[in-house]
Amino acid sequence: MSSFQQPTLINQAVGTAVAVNLNNISVTNSFSIQMTRLFVVQHLDRETPGLFEDLAQQHGMSVHVIRVDLGEPLPSLVKGDGLLVLGGPMGVGDLHNPAFPWLEDEVLLIQQALEHQIPFVGVCLGAQLLAHACGGGVEPLLGGDPPRPLAEVGWAPITSTLEAGNQSVIRSLIQPLDVLHWHGDRIILPKNANVLASSVRCREQLFRIGPLAYGLQFHLEVEDEDVFRWIAEDNDFICAALGDNAADILRDQQQLYSSSSRPRRLKLLSDLFSELWPSQF
Repeated sequence: MSSFQQPTLINQAVGTAVAVNLNNISVTNSFSIQMTRLFVVQHLDRETPGLFEDLAQQHGMSVHVIRVDLGEPLPSLVKGDGLLVLGGPMGVGDLHNPAFPWLEDEVLLIQQALEHQIPFVGVCLGAQLLAHACGGGVEPLLGGDPPRPLAEVGWAPITSTLEAGNQSVIRSLIQPLDVLHWHGDRIILPKNANVLASSVRCREQLFRIGPLAYGLQFHLEVEDEDVFRWIAEDNDFICAALGDNAADILRDQQQLYSSSSRPRRLKLLSDLFSELWPSQF
């Protein structure tokens, strides 16, 4: 695990910068950055930023994907950047697993991003790491009768039970929205988290910590080709959740829900981004 270094104040011609270094990780508050950079932490080849990347680029953000599984270093962040951490089959329980040495550094980077008010979005594993970084955790998701560990896999609706108020993200979810689920754990949220949307099986689907950090246990970003690849490469996981005909079930669901839900999924993504980067949207 990398050693933590205390923040260092640096005076520069462009303004006062606050740098927090963690070996190759740093967070800097600088006034010289013009274009919003979105750094995407990707954990394996099949889980890509998908619609997140498309939307960010459409709104003038520069997207930089970091493949930590291939040894690429975590980024140096400056004020005005954004951080998106994607999913993966590893979990919070693997934080000390030598096979995934970058997980601990990701937690530290998330903590520093929050401290320096850098917008953050965590998807699936990324949402779990966000909760852990803020004092929460994870536990197996239970289902069945009698209850047993049982993953939530496939398309199912999420709904907000909160009053919409002025927050567009919540207004987007007053009516149920079909999204893809692909997880075996549920998040134990820290005390400072607010649940914004839930599914029937899992309460902690969409949550916010502070004004600039969102966790999504579900997947808004996936396109058909992504899901078909997940089905092919994650057969044991899906069969444990849905039975031996899991692949057929998921392909049928994809045909039924993917295209019909896409406009509203894009709307929720846009609302989420506009909350975090209002100047871009």
